[in-house]
Amino acid sequence: MNVIDLFCGCGGLSAGFTRAGYNILAAFDAWQPAIDTYNANFDHEAVAFDLTDATNFVHHVKSLAIDMVIGGPPCQDFSSAGKRVEGERANLTTAFSEIVTGIRPSFFVMENVARAAKSDAYQEAKARFIDAGYGLTEMTLDASRCGVPQARKRFICVGHLGALEGFLEPFVGANLSSSKMTVRDYMADELDIEHYYRHPRNYNRRGVYSVDEPAATIRGVSRPVPKGYKGHPKDTAPISEAIRALSTYERSRIQTFPPTFRWIGSKTDVEQMIGNAVPVDLAFFIASRLKEYRHSLVRRAA
Repeated sequence: MNVIDLFCGCGGLSAGFTRAGYNILAAFDAWQPAIDTYNANFDHEAVAFDLTDATNFVHHVKSLAIDMVIGGPPCQDFSSAGKRVEGERANLTTAFSEIVTGIRPSFFVMENVARAAKSDAYQEAKARFIDAGYGLTEMTLDASRCGVPQARKRFICVGHLGALEGFLEPFVGANLSSSKMTVRDYMADELDIEHYYRHPRNYNRRGVYSVDEPAATIRGVSRPVPKGYKGHPKDTAPISEAIRALSTYERSRIQTFPPTFRWIGSKTDVEQMIGNAVPVDLAFFIASRLKEYRHSLVRRAA
């Protein structure tokens, strides 16, 4: 199945879909550092493109035999880390829907933060998908139940032309883990710590986590333990010299990028890429469920 990846970033979605056996034809983004990292890790090319111009983009790719469009439009305007007010970036969700309905592939997958499901931009996109004939499966998934050692909740919308609403739900439900994956579960042989520091948004929240729980959502910044941090009642260990922030490598592994993945750019850019990315194994989980669904259609038709 031929796929293009929109708003590809450094390639989390592409890596998961490639691993599941999909053929990524090309990928597109507007941020050059992410494009450079993407191109250091894949055989196909990521191209700089202004995806807000949906008409121009559809014309640009019209010669490609595209079966599926995947993508995660930048989500800062929906994120709990942001101002919670829809702004210019929310329009990228609209652009994604315009591109999908302009190309009309058999399938699409759109990923975003959980909050996006209630946004005006998504409701507009959803109406456009339905008007174009797509049956939709809308899910908010906890990545720690999909093979990722991180309690990262993400909204996923999967569309299939002519399908019924909720078509993918049985395949997802049957494969969700009954337990949440911990950091130790995923990378025990790579750890030299039992607890680590994750800078809280404010000091009413804890900052120290155990490797025996899923990591909190990996964000686009990583900060060391500040001198002013006095601890929190819910910290899993007291602050000491043994408590440190996760390294860039550890953060990338919790996002389930392989150890061999090459990161290109400044430390600030790389940390941002890691935080923005779709966890590779979450992408693989979704891609695998779609493959099972497609195989069920073939069996039904036989």
